[in-house]
Amino acid sequence: MSNDLSVTPAEQVSGPTTSPTSGGAPRPGATSAGVPLRRRAGRGSRNRPNWGAGVAVTIWLLIVAIPLYVLVTASFQTQAGYAAGGPLSLPTTFTLDNFTNAFDQGFGRYFLNTLVVTVAVVGIVVLLVPPLSYAIVRNRSRATTGIFRMFLLGLAVPASAVIVPIFYVISVVGLYDNLIGVILPTAAFCLPICTIILSGSMRDITNELYEAMALDGASPKRVFMQLVLPLSKGGVATIVVYSALQAWNGFLFPLILTQSESTKVITLGLFNFQTQYGVNIPGLLAAVVMSMIPILLVYLFARRALVQGLMGVGGK
Repeated sequence: MSNDLSVTPAEQVSGPTTSPTSGGAPRPGATSAGVPLRRRAGRGSRNRPNWGAGVAVTIWLLIVAIPLYVLVTASFQTQAGYAAGGPLSLPTTFTLDNFTNAFDQGFGRYFLNTLVVTVAVVGIVVLLVPPLSYAIVRNRSRATTGIFRMFLLGLAVPASAVIVPIFYVISVVGLYDNLIGVILPTAAFCLPICTIILSGSMRDITNELYEAMALDGASPKRVFMQLVLPLSKGGVATIVVYSALQAWNGFLFPLILTQSESTKVITLGLFNFQTQYGVNIPGLLAAVVMSMIPILLVYLFARRALVQGLMGVGGK
C-alpha cells in the first residue's frame, strides 16, 4: 500500500480554506480566498457619501457667503435702490459714487494712517520675535526661562484691563495723539502670542541639523540666518499675518490714544462714517470693502508659507 501525498493544483493555488484548530470548519468572517469580509465591508463604507458632512458644509458656506454677498452688492447700489430692494436684492444700476464719496470723507487719510501703523507693527514683530524665540529654544538658562514665563503672563492680561496705565504712560512720554503711541502698545500686545507661535515652530528643528552646522564651523549668527529662519518660514508667515490683522483691525488703542482727524485710522473712520452717512448703508459698506482689500492681499501672498508651516518644517 502506498501513501498518496500529492496535492491537487487547486489546493496549490488557493491554499487551505479551513483552520486547523477549528476541526475543518471555515474561520468566521473569511471567504474562500482567505480575505476577511470585514475588510471588504469597510472598503465599501469608505466610498459611501457622507450626507451629514455635506449638509453641514453647505450651511456653513451660506453663513459665510451671504454676508459677503450683501457687503459687495450693496456697495455698488444707490441709497434709494438699496432701500427699495433690500439687502439681498441684486443691484439694478451699478454706481461707484459710494467709493468716491468715501474718499471725499477722508478715507484716504485713514487708509494711509492704518497702513503706517500696520507696517510698523509687523516690522517690530519680525525684528524682535525671531531672535527672541531662537534664544528661548536654544538657551536653557533661568533668565531665558523667566523671560518666556513673562511672555506667557502677557497672554492673561487683556488690553482693556491696562488701558488706563497705558494712556498715562503714553501721555507722559509725549506720544498722545501720535501714531507712534498707537504702534508701540499694539506691537507689545502682539509679542507674547507671536513668540509662542514661532518658538513652537523652531522646536521642530532637530538637533542633528544644529550639530551638522556646528561641525561645519558655523557661528550662531550663521545658524540663525541659514538654518533657523528658512526652516521657520511657516511660523514667520503666521506671526506676520497675525500681527497685521491685529494692527489693521485695532480699535481700542486708536480710540483712546488719538484725538485729531490727522491721526485717525480706518476703524475710527468707519465709526465716523456710520454717524455721517446715517442710513446710507451702501456708502458705509463701500468703505468696509476697501478696508478689507489690503489684509486680504497679505493673506493671499502668505498662504503658501502658512500651508507649508502646517505640513511640517520647511514644508517637507
